[in-house]
Amino acid sequence: MISEKKLLFHSRITVSILTFLTVCVMAGHGVRYARAADLADEKTQTFLKKIQKDSFLYFWNEANPNNGLVKDSSDPYAPSSIAAVGFGITAVCIAETHGWVSHDEAYARVLNTLLALRDIVAHERGFFYHFVSMYDGKRAWLSEASSIDTAIVVSGALFAGQFYKGTEVEKVADQIYRRVDWKWMLNGKKMLCMGWKPETGFLPHYWDAYSELILVYALAIGSPTHPIPVDCWQQWERPVADTKLGRVVFCPTGSIFAYQYAHAWIDLRNLVDDDVNYFDNSMKATILNRAFCIQKSKDFKSYGVDSWGLTACQGPDGYRGYGAKPGRPDHDGTVAPCAAAGSIPFAPRITINALKHMYRNFKDNLYGRYGFRDAYNLDRNWWCDKYLGIDQGITVLMIENYLYGSVWSYFMRVPYIEKWRSMCMKEESDGNGAVVD
Repeated sequence: MISEKKLLFHSRITVSILTFLTVCVMAGHGVRYARAADLADEKTQTFLKKIQKDSFLYFWNEANPNNGLVKDSSDPYAPSSIAAVGFGITAVCIAETHGWVSHDEAYARVLNTLLALRDIVAHERGFFYHFVSMYDGKRAWLSEASSIDTAIVVSGALFAGQFYKGTEVEKVADQIYRRVDWKWMLNGKKMLCMGWKPETGFLPHYWDAYSELILVYALAIGSPTHPIPVDCWQQWERPVADTKLGRVVFCPTGSIFAYQYAHAWIDLRNLVDDDVNYFDNSMKATILNRAFCIQKSKDFKSYGVDSWGLTACQGPDGYRGYGAKPGRPDHDGTVAPCAAAGSIPFAPRITINALKHMYRNFKDNLYGRYGFRDAYNLDRNWWCDKYLGIDQGITVLMIENYLYGSVWSYFMRVPYIEKWRSMCMKEESDGNGAVVD
């Protein structure tokens, strides 16, 4: 369905181009994006495809085949994570493209998943609970009806609707989306709430500052049934930091996943919000995440030129929202491979080098049947023994976008996303360069 583009540059020419573009980035010029096949050699592409396929197998094997619900983690007793389901729907479509599963297998899994989401899985006014039972879809762990997790699973559904356009999948995906009452999640305010619980009502936290919230607001504004006012787009804060790479709109937590998740589906390469290009912004955040780890490498064994990546992940003492500057730094030497993998489209050289380093040096402890395990900490001699669905998911999708751009291509055909884009974003006219690091 999607052919591989294998245009290889002579090594000296490639080095010269990368060097020139790196200088442009450091000088503050607005350089953009190049397809992986233009920048990566065939061996590197094979390596990335191996990681992608192994990571996809998590969604194939760690899901209930009867309803498609995906486990939050590889822990035998883990419930389903609705966000993992959204990543999983998209990953299954990608797998069909590459022949890892057949069309019939993929279509049946995706349709069963969407039917379960429509008819079985617990929700409140269309907002799914963060965690649900793998077996009957009922609310688990007293979790909240989550706006971001709903946005992720809806994105997966709408993507599948385009991938299987004209089928029942498209029809059911549309029904799931139309049911979501985004106006209700405003709770009478101008910003979307993060969630709601039956015991206590709306959470005290709102999507009020730059983060993965772009995905939530895009779907809420584009809704054909319960849209929020378009001026809500301007209500959330865009904090700015002056860095060596120029001005960066930063996420207060500093976690790199916040710069990745919206980009997993939405193609923001040539779009600007006033004068901000969020693709360039995520490129800078990735480079700065690495720079922060290098700066701290004298204090932490895990950190280095090719061993970095601060994001929300498992740590030696449990799940933690690790982050770097700009934003609030929170770290203890724990590195997550998905931090690099999820930023491949933004900064291919440093992210791929990191993955190669982790695979080459830590393979026995860090790499298994589903690709990279979640994290490691050399200072604590700790190696995570689990895989997390959302972290395998961002790995699969962003490698796909880097290699082929196919998730972006399908998702940007969704008419509701077109509506948001036309109302809130502007097209850039000079978006034909390449983003490098």
